Amino acid sequence: MVIKQAFVVVGLGYGDEGKGLTTDYLCTTNENPVVIRFNGGHQAGHCVVTESGQKHIFSNFGAGTLRNVPTFWSRFCTFSPTYFLEELAMLPLRPKFYIDLKSPVTTHYDILYNRTREISLGNKKNGSCGVGFGATIDRNKKGPKFSFEDLLEDQIVGEKLGEIASFYRPLINRHTKFDFDVFKHEEEDLIFRQTVKQLIKLIASGIVIPISERDFFSDRFNWSTYVFEGAQGIMLDKSFGKRPHITKSNTSSCNAMKIIQRQRLKVTTAIYYVTRAYQTRHGAGQFPVQDSSFHLINNEEETNVKNRFQGVFKTNYLNLDDLNSAIRFDIEFSKDHAKNLVITCLDQLPSENVSCFKNRELISLHYREIINQISCPFNKVFYSFSNCSKNLKT
Repeated sequence: MVIKQAFVVVGLGYGDEGKGLTTDYLCTTNENPVVIRFNGGHQAGHCVVTESGQKHIFSNFGAGTLRNVPTFWSRFCTFSPTYFLEELAMLPLRPKFYIDLKSPVTTHYDILYNRTREISLGNKKNGSCGVGFGATIDRNKKGPKFSFEDLLEDQIVGEKLGEIASFYRPLINRHTKFDFDVFKHEEEDLIFRQTVKQLIKLIASGIVIPISERDFFSDRFNWSTYVFEGAQGIMLDKSFGKRPHITKSNTSSCNAMKIIQRQRLKVTTAIYYVTRAYQTRHGAGQFPVQDSSFHLINNEEETNVKNRFQGVFKTNYLNLDDLNSAIRFDIEFSKDHAKNLVITCLDQLPSENVSCFKNRELISLHYREIINQISCPFNKVFYSFSNCSKNLKT
């Protein structure tokens, strides 16, 4: 019996750690891989740069896509037909995209409620990306469910849109400063349904493949390597992060382990924890004021920019206490598996010494000494001085 490999990529911070780079690396260094998105949704932004300089920010596809590695979009991830088609149009290839029939669907109503709610909260906003991820999760729990399999029947799509509109009308009128009925809902419904028709054509052409989780992990396929790609970071985990500025998702290895266990996958599993060489946060919530001595170089290609909903991209010295806390939380799910650490963006620091907060004190360490301050034995430690995964070194 052939024992397959499973790698689980998890961010240790608030997101933006380098999970795309790590996923791309694992796809290029292992046989016959497939990427499995196991949390979050279309609000992710995972940057991949190839050796030739080709660059893409992945939101709706796995970060192995530029290598023509297929994606499996699990039921733990929200799916937006609109954002999916927009990103597909930007890709230089047409990758295989498998999607769980039970994946929750994001509509324009979810996005509308997300944005009107955040705008109405003003200075007390939650720090959302503004693309409807959290609203989709909440609506599927408390109101009308809408999953990918519903998109396959046009009549059901129309019925679901009507139910979702009725669900959001009182919420927007009650919880925001906007009037639900002033928006052009019929026009947006038509655009959404036209988008779904384009999606149906992609299904007919074999680019998008609706499938159950059980079938995807069956003997029907011969994947050798499962690369589970997480979104956001453990500091935003719905069970670990500091409310209310969290995500509606398990950002630890929890969901990946659930899939591996319930499908009884015969795999050797290893965790890849990822952090930048400094701490970042994009969105509202607790974050230390940037130290006046903190300085970055070579960061002209930073993909995180100020926007209406997340505000300014914040950076500061690496926080070792947060790294240790995040790992301790994740070990609840991954305790029996090998651990690896990936430290990225080292080229953005002025020297090989990394300044870090430990017990609220600022200390200086050579970058290879960071692991001595983390209370977890690692099988391998990788260091990145480039935004290209080819240059990831041990």
